[in-house]
Amino acid sequence: MILYVNGDSHTAGAEAVNTYAFAEDDSKYEHLKRLPHPDNLAVSWGKKLSNMLKMGFVCDAESASSNTRIIRTTKEFFEKQKQPEKYFVIIQWSTWEREEWLIDDTYYQINGSGIDIVPESHKQQYKEYVANINWKEKTRQAHKDVIELHKWLQEKGIKHIFFNANSDFTKVQKVTSKQNNWQIDEDRYDFGLSYLEPYTDLTYHKILTDKGIQTVSSHSYHFGEDGHSVWANHMLKYIVKNKLL
Repeated sequence: MILYVNGDSHTAGAEAVNTYAFAEDDSKYEHLKRLPHPDNLAVSWGKKLSNMLKMGFVCDAESASSNTRIIRTTKEFFEKQKQPEKYFVIIQWSTWEREEWLIDDTYYQINGSGIDIVPESHKQQYKEYVANINWKEKTRQAHKDVIELHKWLQEKGIKHIFFNANSDFTKVQKVTSKQNNWQIDEDRYDFGLSYLEPYTDLTYHKILTDKGIQTVSSHSYHFGEDGHSVWANHMLKYIVKNKLL
């Protein structure tokens, strides 16, 4: 089998062994554009896990990626595969507020930081997006989107695991009291073994920090090679324990 992974910078291995997020950040790899930096990808949790499982490896992750892009590129990849069932898929979800905008045939990944670069024609739209992010609605839409991809992969007979990197779905639950209007009055979905802790705060970031792993710097959300090794082992234990392969 072949391990296919998708996600954002956490899966692309950003800053794992150097300061780069995109390959193009390094003058030696400008031709690779927004692909992961090769040195970082080589020590990423996905690559390490593929070695442990003795599988081939495909990484579609891109730093700063939105879930919209993750879903789009995952579907595009598998729609081209004649035997999609030969792949084992692990999807790392990005934060719920991110969006993907198609502008003049170019995809832009948009987040709520307020510092994204967009064409002049869309700068006002971006300002309005940042100012008006509705986390409740973003969370609700993300929940629907991941359920849809889960069903899509199931229909194609593709084994898969999802996990949350920083955001989670703890707010998705049937409301018993109207006092907290942040809750999302929606049924939780039974993903079976295909989603690692969707409705708890045990995200990739929390699990690693709870294990004492530090990010590469105080102003970064990214982990070094040690964090990627720990996560690869965490995923391996989950796969073996639940006999997913």
